[in-house]
Formats: sequence, structure tokens, C-alpha cells
Amino acid sequence: MPQTTPKGLQRLAFGGDYNPEQWPESVWQEDVRLMREAGVTMVSVGIFSWALLEPEHGRYDFGWLDRLLDLLHTHGIRVDLGTPTVAPPAWFYRAHPEALPVTAEGVRYSYGSRGAICHSSPAYRTAAAGITTELARRYGSHPALALWHVHNEYGVPVSACYCDGCAAHFRRWLHETYGSVEAVNEAWGTAFWGQRYGSYEEIDPPRVTPTVGNPAQQLDYRRFADATIRENFRSERDILHELAPGTPVTTNFMTALSQCDSIDYWAWGREVDLVTNDHYLMTDGRRTHVNLAMAADLTRSVAGGAPWLLLEHSTSGVNWQARNPAKRPGEMARNSLAHVARGSEGAMFFQWRQSRRGAEKFHSAMVPHGGTDTRVWREVVALGAGLEALEEVRGSRTVPDVAMLWDWHSWWAQSLEWRPNEAHDARERADSFYETLYDRHLTVDFAHPEADLSAYPLVVVPALYLMTEAAGQNLREYVENGGTLVVSYFSGIVDEHDAVHPGAYPGALRDVLGLTVEEWSPLLDEQRVRIEGPDGASLTGDVWTEFVRPRGAETVWSYADGPAAGGPAVTRHRLGRGTAWYVSTRLDAASADAIVAAACEDAGVAARAALPRDVEVVRRAGDDGRQYLFALNHSTEDAEVPLDGSGTELLGGTAGGTPVDGKLTVPAGAVRVVRLDA
Repeated sequence: MPQTTPKGLQRLAFGGDYNPEQWPESVWQEDVRLMREAGVTMVSVGIFSWALLEPEHGRYDFGWLDRLLDLLHTHGIRVDLGTPTVAPPAWFYRAHPEALPVTAEGVRYSYGSRGAICHSSPAYRTAAAGITTELARRYGSHPALALWHVHNEYGVPVSACYCDGCAAHFRRWLHETYGSVEAVNEAWGTAFWGQRYGSYEEIDPPRVTPTVGNPAQQLDYRRFADATIRENFRSERDILHELAPGTPVTTNFMTALSQCDSIDYWAWGREVDLVTNDHYLMTDGRRTHVNLAMAADLTRSVAGGAPWLLLEHSTSGVNWQARNPAKRPGEMARNSLAHVARGSEGAMFFQWRQSRRGAEKFHSAMVPHGGTDTRVWREVVALGAGLEALEEVRGSRTVPDVAMLWDWHSWWAQSLEWRPNEAHDARERADSFYETLYDRHLTVDFAHPEADLSAYPLVVVPALYLMTEAAGQNLREYVENGGTLVVSYFSGIVDEHDAVHPGAYPGALRDVLGLTVEEWSPLLDEQRVRIEGPDGASLTGDVWTEFVRPRGAETVWSYADGPAAGGPAVTRHRLGRGTAWYVSTRLDAASADAIVAAACEDAGVAARAALPRDVEVVRRAGDDGRQYLFALNHSTEDAEVPLDGSGTELLGGTAGGTPVDGKLTVPAGAVRVVRLDA
């Protein structure tokens, strides 16, 4: 069994991507001195160094990396060593221009960026295996080595190639997946529009067509592209396992729905020894700390609830959005500790020293262009001390309250063309329901639709357009056995091949919801509907309405106006020992909270003590029985957090911590962590 924590790392991970090849070696001594000052415990090295390590095919230059790893080891700094396969050298592309990816429009990308890779290219696979093998042989037993870091952010910026080599690979994948062309025709429904194939050779990738292409083919091509990338990861991982046993292998995910939509992280989570993630705040007008919490919860869930590691985030502003504001004082530490609260075993950054050249020279770093006489540096040093004070939380696990279902395959399918209303967006629904749960101070696990849900009193389904029969049966059994389910509209509609389930909508969910939907009636832009419910309560919906027919469910809220006026809008179905709620329109935040509140009452999910909206409270629990309460105040006002008993606040600056009893004061913008007394 491979090790699942960074080898030799005795504290929470703190550091970042270190790219000393951008600097003269005279700077390295200063770097390690500053790392010691800041409390750095691990750095990521070599991720973009292929051209330096193998300056021409078969000729290697490891001298500089030897000196670097020895220097880091001398100063007690562990190393996350990259295989640099995200950025093949210019000589490789000159010899193998066919390894550059081709768009669906037939345009071949040029060399000069990163991640420009056709993952079906035999030449790329051979070259990547070659450099990985050389690194494993040379550094597999190096005393500084803590973790192998394969590639970088798979799936971005290019997730799929449409070249002739990929076409041939796709045909092989189809044969392995379906076994015959007849089975492909059946799965894709090629009787529609006369698209039947007589042989695999007639099948191409879903390139640009005069009008909408076959949706099942497009969905399978996304699956193929993801599986192909994963094959390349496994190839490098297996080399590292064989030649450098005992050191865990990872690759940095980008689980936030705002940052990567091309990777099935449920599948990838099973392939790595340690789940790691990169996360960057999105300046799109949303509450950035909620997106952060959601990404951290999703990452922990991909890890099966086990501790994971934040491998990249930023000390301040990034450089690749339309607007890149600096983080406010204290925000960097609060972001970092929010990830730790939700299961990360540390906080790493991109990058250590801010680059003077290249595309990311305006991306913030631990050592900014202004050096150590800067707010960012002082906050970096303070964060290092804070993480050292939290060393004892290592190995503990975040305690969830409820679950949300999410499936990347469903997201891919729903995102294809010609759906009833392009304003309905799976990510938006997931964000919205997550924010509702977050504002009720509930910690969320994410789960695959076919996963065991028995541990959760409440499960929310924000958007599952694609749902297998097995998933539908799983949800029925969950409710029958006492669970409470909340389902949003346009869920359960199609099977794994994007074929509508036989019979009335919502297909795989008809029985558990106790209803059928005769017809959808999406709303026009700016159109709203009013929904009336118990005690004269009124809710507001937009984007979507439905003509719902209860088949055992009771109507709780009804449409007061709009296309479905007088009909059910929100229903509740008692099934076995549990309850299933259905919401047939898109609710605004306040309206969604009313439904979630009612479902929480059904589920017996106790209301949290009154807390301000942007005060986040999360628990971690260890196998030894110790529990830790993280309180993060994202607001501009001081807050008091009630405690069930007493404990010791670990970040107060007092040696051994500060005793607290009954309540915890959390200043505006600050974080407090309490070891609770048994």
C-alpha cells in the first residue's frame, strides 16, 4: 500500500512552488534563509523544468537540481518533486509537431505556452515516460524527497484534441468500451438523423458540423479525453511506484467548479496516493470565501473524507482574470486556514518568489517583488507560525453535517447544445444550494449519485440531469431507509448515454419523488413567478417552471402565477421512513432557504446557534477523540461563537494556548482554532 502522506513531513505543509532556475544560484542561499524565517516545511520543485533537465533528446543535466535538493535537505525543507511533463521542450515539438493538439475546428496549436499536448501522441507518452524514469532513478532515494508531483493541473488549458491520431485512439476506446459497432450505434441513438455507422473506421471525433452534432457522441468524447489523460498519469505514476517505492504520488487537481470542467475527479481521486488541489479566488462578484469552502469540501469528498493537501493558492492577487484585486489584510491567512478547517494538511502557494519575467510576473508570491519589507511577507511569516501552532490537528478529519450529490458526467451532458433553457446552469444550481447550506452553518460532503449515503440525514441534489438507474434506485433506498432528499428541477432526465428514461419525467426519480412532470415551461429572461405556501408564505422563482402531477406526493407550495399557475411548485413525498422534496423552479437564495429549512426539520438536522452570516464554524475530529473547532470571521464586525463547554484556543499567541469557556470571541477578519475539552 503506497504511503498517503508526504514522506518525512512532521508538520503541516507550508511553502510553495519554488522555481530557482529563474534566478542565479547566488539567490538560493537567501531563499533558504527566508524559508527558515517563514517556517516553510515543503516546496514544489521542477514542475516546468524539462527543457533544463533534458536540453536535447537523451542528454540530461541534473547538476543544478542535485545542488538544489541537497541545499533544501540541509536546511530541513522537504521536496515535492515534479515530473515536468506539462511543458515538453522545443526540441521535442520540432521532432514531433504532431504532438501539438488540434481543435475541433481543425486548427493545430503552436508551441510557446504550457499544456499544449495531444495526450494520444505515442511520441509524447514515450518522452514523458523517459524523463520520469530518469528522475525516479536519480532522486527516488534522495533524503529530501517527500512527494512526487506528476504533470500540472491536468485538463487545463487543453483537455481534448481532435487530430487523426486521437480519432484512431477514440475508435480503439469505443471498441474496448462497447465491444461492437452495433453497440455504439445503440448507445448513441444513431437511427436519429441517419447517423448509423457500419464500421469503427467511419467514426471520427465530434468535430465542427453544420448544426448540432450527436450529443451522446460528444459526451463519450469527453469521457474518452478524460480517460486518455488519466492513462498518461497512470503511466508516470506506475514508473514512480516501481522505481521509487515508499514515496506517495499525486497530481494537483482543480476541483472548484469555477476552475475546471473537463476532469472526472471521482475517477481521479482513486488514482492518486494523496489528493491535492489548487484553488484561486474568482473575482466574479460572488462571495469568494463561499466558493473556497465549496472547493475545499469537494476536494475532501474526492479524497473519501481523508486529509488532503492544498498544493497551490495565492498570497494576494492573481494575474489572469479581467480584474485582479489584492487580498485584504488578514485574508491570506483566513483563506489558508479555511482550507485547513475543511481537511487540508497545510497551505501551499504559487509561488515562492515572484517572477520577473514571463506570463505570471504579476501573480503574487510569498516573496513579492518588494521583498521582505512588505505586508505580504509579514503575513507569510505570521501564517507560518500559525500553522506550526496547529501541528496537532494533522491526521484529524473534518466532520460533515449533510451531503450534496455531484457528477461531472451529468454536468458534461447538461452543458451540451439544445437544452430547454440555456439559462439553467448546473454549476449555478450547485453554487446556490451550497451557499444556502453554508449560510445555515452546515458542513457539506459531496457524494457520487451511486455512493453510500446512509451516514447523511439530508442529501441535496442541485442538478443531476444525467442519472443512471442504479443512482435512482440508490436514492429511493436512501429515502425508504429514513433519509431526507431535496431534488431540484431537470434532474433524473436521461441515462448514461443521454437517452431519455422511458416514460414520464423525471425518469429515474419518479418513484422516489412520487410525481410525474408532464411538460417543462422554461421562463423568458427577466420573467419571474410567485409561489405561495403554508401560512401565506411567498417565494420567488425564475428560469424554469413545470407542470407537475403528484402521484403520492403532497403539494407544499403552488404556483400563484406564470405558465403553471395553480399547479404544484414544491412537493413533499413520504416514502418508507424518509421524505423526498422536489423543487420545480429556480429559487432565489431566500426562497431556497425556506425549502432547505423545512427539509432540515424533516431530517432532524439541528439549527446552529445564531451566528452572523459570514462567520464560518467547522470541526475536525481525530482518531484519539480530540476535536477542534475552527471559527473564521469573514465579516467586518467582531463575532462571538458559542462553545459547548471549554477548550484551548491554539492561535492566541500564548505558549500552550489560551483557555476559553462558553464562548469564543473572533475579531473581524480573524481566525480562531479551539481544541475542545473532552
